Amino acid sequence: YPSEFLMQKITEDNQIPVHLHVSVSLQYVAGLKGNALVEFFHGNIAEVENEELRHLMWSSVLFYKTPNVEVMACVLLSTKAVYFLLDDSFIHADEHQSDFWNKENSDCENSSFHLSCCFVLKLNDLQSVNVGLFDQYFRITGHSADHIVTCLTRDSYNTHTFIQQLMAVLSLLARTPSPEPVDKDFYSEFGSKNTGKMENYELIHSSRVKFIYPNEEEIGDLAFLVAEKMDGLTNLQSLNILLYVLAFQVNHVEGSAQNTSSLQPKTLILTSSDLFLFDEDYISYPLPEFAKEPPKRDKYQLADGRRIRDLDRVLMGYQTYPQALTFVFDDIQNQDLMQNLTLDHFGE
Repeated sequence: YPSEFLMQKITEDNQIPVHLHVSVSLQYVAGLKGNALVEFFHGNIAEVENEELRHLMWSSVLFYKTPNVEVMACVLLSTKAVYFLLDDSFIHADEHQSDFWNKENSDCENSSFHLSCCFVLKLNDLQSVNVGLFDQYFRITGHSADHIVTCLTRDSYNTHTFIQQLMAVLSLLARTPSPEPVDKDFYSEFGSKNTGKMENYELIHSSRVKFIYPNEEEIGDLAFLVAEKMDGLTNLQSLNILLYVLAFQVNHVEGSAQNTSSLQPKTLILTSSDLFLFDEDYISYPLPEFAKEPPKRDKYQLADGRRIRDLDRVLMGYQTYPQALTFVFDDIQNQDLMQNLTLDHFGE
């Protein structure tokens, strides 16, 4: 350990997405290659001597306790735990969560000293993994609210690769075997017999960690929600969701010295007649078992919606992935789509 192939793979994966900004401390980590990266892991992150680094991924993450703060993290998977190496700035971004993060090192103001905090989720504490629609994100759940993290990969390949690596590492864990008889083929039964309601697809891993995948009903629920936001003339049967993707909306900051822009996370949904942007709650649903009350906001909140027939042109940037798209809509005086989007049915 480590093999030449693993060293090469981890080095290739150690690249910060170009559109996201990180602190100097994480830039230092992204600059490490091969052996230096493995030595850094064992010298600064690993908790026990004999654990092996198996996978590295850069991803935006959300914590259950701070659902509004998306932060860039270097995610390291070892044979013992999942480590989230975070920006120091994240600790200060949400001051009222002071009990969540230990701030004893936050007085290091020396400019040559760059602090990162590391959140550790031990594999033995792992209970379930929820994979989001179209593998755009996944949520790791432990035994308490402090141990729920969503990785917003915005990339089905990265999600799939991480899940495969996680399953492989979990197979190495020595856990007490399940009582006989064991499920015939690892798949739990679809739904509980007493309700007849279709549950999400569950894969019970040999380590007894549940891997939960969305079923067709989630797309149906989403289509129903989208139809509600439209003008009411749409036949739900004919409404097809053509595309669901986690993206960023670019907001240009006026009056700044440079032409800077801020990225607002959005869920883009394309139907055969409309284009929608939603603010989605990626961390609170489905409700964890210990949750005593529903989340404060709905899973999907409409941010914007436009008719495809009003689309004038699409401008494409020439930069490499991720691609920037600008949708230009006709400036129509009477946008009948937007009228019922802003109507408050329960107001005065």
